[in-house]
This record gives sequence, C-alpha cells and structure tokens, in this order.
Amino acid sequence: MQTVRTRPSIGARMALAAEGIRRWKIAYRIYRLFIYLFLIGLSFVFLYPFLFMISTSFKSPGDLVDPTVYWIPKQFSVKGYFDAYAALNYLPYLKNTVVLTLLTVTGQMLSCAVVGYGFARFRFPGRELLFALAMFTMIVPPQTIIVPMFIQYKELNWINTILPMVVPSFFANGLRGALFIFIFRQFFRGLPHELEDAARVDGCGALRTFIRIVLPVSIPPILVSAILSVVWHWNDFFEPAIFLVDRDKFTLPMMLPFLGQSLNSMSGGTASANVGQATTMAGCVLVILPILILYLEIQRYFMKSIERSGIVG
Repeated sequence: MQTVRTRPSIGARMALAAEGIRRWKIAYRIYRLFIYLFLIGLSFVFLYPFLFMISTSFKSPGDLVDPTVYWIPKQFSVKGYFDAYAALNYLPYLKNTVVLTLLTVTGQMLSCAVVGYGFARFRFPGRELLFALAMFTMIVPPQTIIVPMFIQYKELNWINTILPMVVPSFFANGLRGALFIFIFRQFFRGLPHELEDAARVDGCGALRTFIRIVLPVSIPPILVSAILSVVWHWNDFFEPAIFLVDRDKFTLPMMLPFLGQSLNSMSGGTASANVGQATTMAGCVLVILPILILYLEIQRYFMKSIERSGIVG
C-alpha cells in the first residue's frame, strides 16, 4: 500500500514562514549588536588618547597628584590653557601654520586636479606607467629621501623658508600628493563624456573645458582632498622641522617640544612636572582646536563628498 502524503495546510506553512522570519530577525539583531560592540570598542581605542588629553588639560595641580582622580577632575581648572597659550606664543605661530597650510593645500588642489584629469580623460603613451609610478610614491617614506631633498633645496637657497613645502605642492607632489591624484582620477573617470563633447561643440579647448565645465562639478573630490590635505599639513612636524631653522618661522606643532622650556622660562624655572603635564595637554588641545572646529563645521559635506568622490564603492 502507498502512503498518501498530505501537504501542510496554508496556516501551517504561514506559521513556518513566520517562525523562519522571527529566527532571521533574532540572528540579524545579534549580528548588529556584535557589529555595534565591535565598533564601539574600536572607536574607544582611537578616542582614548583624545579623551585623556582633554581630561588632563582641565585638571588642577591637586587633581594631578591625586591617585583617585583619573577621568573627571574634582576641581576644573583652565589655568593650563592660559599658560599654554602664553608659552606657545599662540597667535604668531598660528599665523605661520595657517599660511603654510593654505599655500600647500591650494597648490595641491590645483595641480592634483589637473594631473588627475589628465590621467582620467586623455590617452597618451606611457599613461599607465606614469600613473603607476605616481602611485608608487605613496609607499616611499619621506625619511628615505630627505637627505637628497635637503641637499637639493640647500643648493637652491630654500632652507629656512617654506618653499620646500610649498613649491612641490604646486607640481602635484608634496605631502600625500599621489593620493589626491588618485581621488581626482577616480572621480573624473565617472563623469559622462557628453559634458566635454558639448563643450567642444561650443568651441571650448581642453583647458577651458576643465576650468568652466569640469571643475564646477568637482566639489566632492576637492572637498575631500582639501580636508585631508589641511589635516596632514597642519599636523606635519617632520618636513618643517628639517627645513625651518629660525624659531620665529616655526609652526604650532613644532612649538610643542619647546612648551616645557617656555613654561619654565615664564615661571623662573619653578614649574613642576605635574603642572607641566596639564599645560602640555592644554597645548595639544590648542594646536588641534582649529582643525577640530573646521571638521565640526563641514563634517556633513565631508561624508557626502566621500560617497561621491569614488573612494567608497
């Protein structure tokens, strides 16, 4: 005899489907919880030094020697900020940093956009090889070529000036220049060719097309590259420390190692290590404060520009 197999009823099948959906939702929530816990733990690794710096900068001398005080000071004190502001001679060195950063960022945005556009839209012999060589410069540590660079700039009488940092930036070089070329190239490769074809029909040459048509629609890569360039040049210590000699030409990051010396000179050599610790952290906060304010102001546009510039995806 053959057994007759009965199909489950519609209600039973709906119940099985609902049970499957419920299990999938539980598994998905567990997965999301794991992802959130992982990201929170990872973010704490990066935020810990920043939070410690801010917490210590507001501690009073008593809090610094109190073992029971770690994160939240018992007595908030802003004396460290006043001392750091005076010890850093903040405004003159802020001006030096702003001038150097603006010049290098402007040079890199103009030159890297042109080079990236050339690699993306023009075909010429050796294009791929030249692009590969440009990308290769990203993995060359600047410390390995600093000696020949110093000799070259010394022969040009550029030592103790900002020219060794500024001039290369106008030739698509400088700090992380290859990365900005890559960002612009990726964005320009995604632009429709009809834009340039229409410009050629109207009689525009290559340069005019780039200035009048391409650049106005290139805000996302320009914004991303500009922000990254500002942060890296603002915080750069290595190259300015090599090429700048006179202290009156230093940038703010270069003045941080001299903070304790300036503080002791201001106090007549009586500044203790504990007081210096709060002042040192306050000095670090003052150095990164302009960059932090800049990021907070434009973070929305920065994230949208990353999505549209070809970095993600």
